[in-house]
Amino acid sequence: MLDQPLTPEGRPLFGREDGVPAGWAVSPGRVGYPEAVAAMEARAAAIAEGQAGELVWLLEHPPLYTAGVSAKAHDLLQADRFPVFRSSRGGQFTYHGPGQRVAYVMLDLTRRQKEVHGFVRALEAWLIGALARFNVEGQMRPGRVGVWVERRTPGVPPREDKIAAIGVKLRRWVSFHGVALNVEPDLSHFGGIVPCGVTEHGVTSLVDLGRPVTMDEADAALKASFEAVFGPVIEAAAPV
Repeated sequence: MLDQPLTPEGRPLFGREDGVPAGWAVSPGRVGYPEAVAAMEARAAAIAEGQAGELVWLLEHPPLYTAGVSAKAHDLLQADRFPVFRSSRGGQFTYHGPGQRVAYVMLDLTRRQKEVHGFVRALEAWLIGALARFNVEGQMRPGRVGVWVERRTPGVPPREDKIAAIGVKLRRWVSFHGVALNVEPDLSHFGGIVPCGVTEHGVTSLVDLGRPVTMDEADAALKASFEAVFGPVIEAAAPV
């Protein structure tokens, strides 16, 4: 479904039928996780009540781990390394921190498509499109949510590393939580967990792949790719 940029009607594949743009907000500095979750849940509830518009909120967190609803205790390898927060999103343990762009996605699927699998595929397509702007080939993998890159070195067996994570929740068909793209985080910080419960693959970032991308450049790529998949955006104030 997501290998074509537009529907037969000429709108983005996961766009709104009415074409109303989603808000696009960027928080400067670092935002604490509890404050972000409170603001995100309040906005999602307001969207469901028809009292607020959709919002994509970009931010960075201080170093921390979050445990999704499927997290297993034994995947937390260093419990005292960074703060650990329980999360209502899908998935297992993940890391957030400086150099990683988190995008919380609060969209009203009743205005788009009430199709959970298609929504996750659209999020993956969004990230893959952003990576392509830096000549990085992001890939989907059956049974593994997120975006992966294949690493090939002469004389060494190829390996796959994760460059972007996805963990979302729907309530009354409004999404919240979202995606995390590794721009230039300290990759050693992932060592305190088994990221997303996957032991046989590693993690990487744009800078680790030899792309000296700034956060502003990553944001511009995310914005352009979002508009290609989900439709137009308009600048908005950050909740925090």
